[in-house]
Amino acid sequence: MTAYYTQPAAANYHTAPLHSQRQRGYRICDQCGTVETPAVKFRLCGGCMTTQYCSQDCQKMHWPSHKAICQHTAAQVKQTLRKFTSTHSALLGWAGFQALQLKRVPANVRQNALLVDLSYRPGVESHRRFSVSSTHVVPRTYIRDPLVIADIQRREERCRQNGGIGTLIVIIQCGSTSQVMPVEVDPPAKITWDSRDDWAQVLSHFVESGRTDFKPISTTPRG
Repeated sequence: MTAYYTQPAAANYHTAPLHSQRQRGYRICDQCGTVETPAVKFRLCGGCMTTQYCSQDCQKMHWPSHKAICQHTAAQVKQTLRKFTSTHSALLGWAGFQALQLKRVPANVRQNALLVDLSYRPGVESHRRFSVSSTHVVPRTYIRDPLVIADIQRREERCRQNGGIGTLIVIIQCGSTSQVMPVEVDPPAKITWDSRDDWAQVLSHFVESGRTDFKPISTTPRG
């Protein structure tokens, strides 16, 4: 079973978009037009993830004119992310299982979570609007929302009562929007998936290509 929650992101790893008014390889402040240099690192708007600024002052000055499109774009990202998580739930659950090495160390399910950080690509086909920017194994304390924590605990208790090892947590993050995907995990003896060290590459491949036909590979006799 899967649940989704929206909460503030802990970090923004988004790669800046291309703008037609600048030369390739450069970013331009959307307020003052300053070109990014090694000494002046730009920041992205955490809401829409497409507008960039050379300073916090420029970001504040631009907000009155940027607010409407920012909120519109952020709403689109949130809706698209929810659909992405639902569409790729099998792939994301498998990646979390591999990242936390639950076949070898089942106890990891109680300590850690997989964070998948995405970049948003507006203007392309809907099934290819996200790409994997990075992946991280993070402590489960990364999640601080009391309602989310309570729901995870409820799932943990139900899973263990049914003989499972607990609830695997996958956090899908894009800019200021995050989805938390809890996955109740059976005992490793009942899971025939092969352990894969290349899970991050597999995850990126399916997301980048927009494929939704992922199925875990098993070479065991019961697979």
